[in-house]
Amino acid sequence: MTAAEPARDSAPAPSAVADFRAQARWQWYEPLFWLGAIAWYFLLPTYLPLGTQILATALFALSLDLILGYGGIVSLGHTTFFGVGAYTAGLLARYGWQEPISCLVAAGLLAAFAGWICSFVIVRVQGIALLLVTLGINLVLYEAANKAYKITGGADGLQGIEFSPLLGMFHFDMLGRTAYLYTLIVVFLVFLVARRIVYSPFGLALRGMRENWKRMPALGAGLRRHGALIFVLSAAIAGIAGALLAESVQFVALDSLAVQRSVDVLTMLIVGGTGVLYGSFVGAVVYMVARDQLADLNPAYWYFWIGLMLVLVVLFTRNGVVGALADSAAWVQRKRGRGPAP
Repeated sequence: MTAAEPARDSAPAPSAVADFRAQARWQWYEPLFWLGAIAWYFLLPTYLPLGTQILATALFALSLDLILGYGGIVSLGHTTFFGVGAYTAGLLARYGWQEPISCLVAAGLLAAFAGWICSFVIVRVQGIALLLVTLGINLVLYEAANKAYKITGGADGLQGIEFSPLLGMFHFDMLGRTAYLYTLIVVFLVFLVARRIVYSPFGLALRGMRENWKRMPALGAGLRRHGALIFVLSAAIAGIAGALLAESVQFVALDSLAVQRSVDVLTMLIVGGTGVLYGSFVGAVVYMVARDQLADLNPAYWYFWIGLMLVLVVLFTRNGVVGALADSAAWVQRKRGRGPAP
């Protein structure tokens, strides 16, 4: 055996590292997605309020995907943190602090604190028990907000809130131009943070937790520590999403804490695709545009068509719309002889 042979045998296989680095690189379609969001501002000026709601809701869906699609932590009460963020921003504005950026930061911090408190329970249960715990926490907070109607407005919502001009120059106008651009910038910045989390050693540990919860401790991963950390980060992002929506519409409805919102955002993830960064955005666009159009066509029964769409997506796609697109691209590459055989 020569001196070079041990070095060659001990060298790590580069394929796994190369694959991970390839996944972490920006793909050709990613700038197109964000350019499309910018084009919405110019091409659909009458739909800017809808676009703002889509962006804020997509950010909320992304926060859920971080714990569900990557960490394998199921939740039916993630709207708890969305509502905490919305009410934080709304109450600050109502009682005198109307600067939007600082309200956004406060909303994210308070939602993260709420997530940290809940994490002590969340990381100790799994499966159906976890669903029930998250649902129970949400129901408790929903009823508390409803009972505290003198503060929150109850079923009538938190009204009479107004935010000062953004950076002292840009007013939140009725057409939604400032709100859309402001929301787009914030969503993009938070997306960069989420992207960095996903394509990091911590993100790999989260995927390991999702795939095999029992095996990860043998590899040295602290499940409770990792689970608590991603839950707190996810709660902070959900709070920011809630604050963005409150600042754009200058109103906080009680249904920002409703279980139905959690069900809606989970539906968006299933339609778009879980465990893929753009699944939340694609799902939010498809779901909310379909809801907007179907509600105009048939206000009483539009949920029928949403349910039918959900059934078709689950039956005929591997992982939502994004999964279907990925499978189609792989099929085209195989037909051209440039991809691996199935």
